[in-house]
Amino acid sequence: MDYAKAVANPEQLERLLNEGVESWNQFRQQNPQVQPDLARADLSGAQLAGSNLHGAVLFGADLHWSDLNGADLSQADLNSANLCGANLNGANLTDGDLKRADLRWASVIGAIITRANLFGARFIGADVTGADLSWANLREANLSGAKFIGAKLTRANLSKAILVNTNFEKANLTACFVYGISAWSVELEGAIQSNLVITPKDESLIQVDNLEVAQFIYLLLSRQKLRDLITTAAKRQY
Repeated sequence: MDYAKAVANPEQLERLLNEGVESWNQFRQQNPQVQPDLARADLSGAQLAGSNLHGAVLFGADLHWSDLNGADLSQADLNSANLCGANLNGANLTDGDLKRADLRWASVIGAIITRANLFGARFIGADVTGADLSWANLREANLSGAKFIGAKLTRANLSKAILVNTNFEKANLTACFVYGISAWSVELEGAIQSNLVITPKDESLIQVDNLEVAQFIYLLLSRQKLRDLITTAAKRQY
């Protein structure tokens, strides 16, 4: 897709905004071959709860403060979309493309986000409680201040993600890739942290069972000077 030239289909945009979700969903059901083209559309504050946006092109769309509660956004292209403050509770984002999407302060409670590409996405202050992000790509994402309470992140890629004041209480982080994370003041009470992968994919597999010490352990393994410093400090105690 040529993102530089991407622009919303005016007829589809008018149908969605002016005829309502029920009419839109009926249109989708009757025309399954039509891929909605809503690239760069202004959908800010739109009432789209329960809408069928499966496979829709929403690249760069403005969806801030929109209501997408229970919407079907599976396989949708939300690359660089503005979802700041949006209601995505219970939404289906399976296999979605949300690279660099802005989800600051969004409510994503109970959403299904399995296998979604969230590379570089911003979840600052978002509530992702109970969401399923299994196998999701969160590489270089900013999760600062976000709530992932009870969320499922099994085998999610958190490599180089920013985890500052992130709440993972009772979350399932089994087999997550955590190489290069920046983790500070992370809440992990009741979280499952087994088999966290701390090495990049081109190195031998090393796993640990504690997110908070993952970055430290990798430094120990990869930085000879740091190992020497700790060894020296330890010897001085005796």
